[in-house]
Amino acid sequence: MTMILKEKRYFPFADSTRRLHIYLPDDYYCTKERYPVMYYFDGHNLFENQEATYGTCWGLKEFHDSWPKKMIIVGIECSHEGNQRLVEYCPYYFPRRFGKGFLGTGRETLKWLVQDVKPYIDTAFRTYSHREATGIAGSSMGGLMALCAISEYNEIFSKAACVSSAIGFCVYQVRKQIRNHTLDSNTRIYMSYGTKESRKKTEYNHSLLVEAFMEQECCVKMYVQENGVHCERDWNKQVSIYMNYLWME
Repeated sequence: MTMILKEKRYFPFADSTRRLHIYLPDDYYCTKERYPVMYYFDGHNLFENQEATYGTCWGLKEFHDSWPKKMIIVGIECSHEGNQRLVEYCPYYFPRRFGKGFLGTGRETLKWLVQDVKPYIDTAFRTYSHREATGIAGSSMGGLMALCAISEYNEIFSKAACVSSAIGFCVYQVRKQIRNHTLDSNTRIYMSYGTKESRKKTEYNHSLLVEAFMEQECCVKMYVQENGVHCERDWNKQVSIYMNYLWME
């Protein structure tokens, strides 16, 4: 029987806890198998409609229950206080159009994921811990975090799904970060945006990052979702596309 465990993990940079949503394959307790792991930001939006911010989840439980490749999914829930999610999922300075901007703590969040959450998961569960069996994913600001994770921690993550990533305010910083790191050529990156969420420079901004990844000889899939908007309901429709690309091709 498929299980989704919910555990709290101390998050020192805010002196509070963050909840982990952990999906285990239906045969987890019946075998001694080990499993690859995919980490997601905004873990509360992944499995259950009643927990999703806007009432619709990504449907990951239903997808993985029927998908042939069995794996463990770890969703990291963000803070729901004020604009704290924005702070925790921003690795750069975030300019405000009105009022003051702020320096995000996204790098600290990534450090916590790599140095605390992943070691815990690899110890508590039967995982394959090497990079080829480890992926990262997120949408919007979580997509930005996945872009940063795959470049800054490429020795940890070999695959990234960066869905509708919030890169409009920092695309040149992200491109610089990609270029400043040596990425393994077997790295796979999925990037996407919807035609109905697109701003004027969205296509151009994504092309800059695709080019930067290609310079490192990484494999990149750029998906433009027709009539897609910036919401879980449409990101749900992309799950099979990016999972098959990242793990099955």
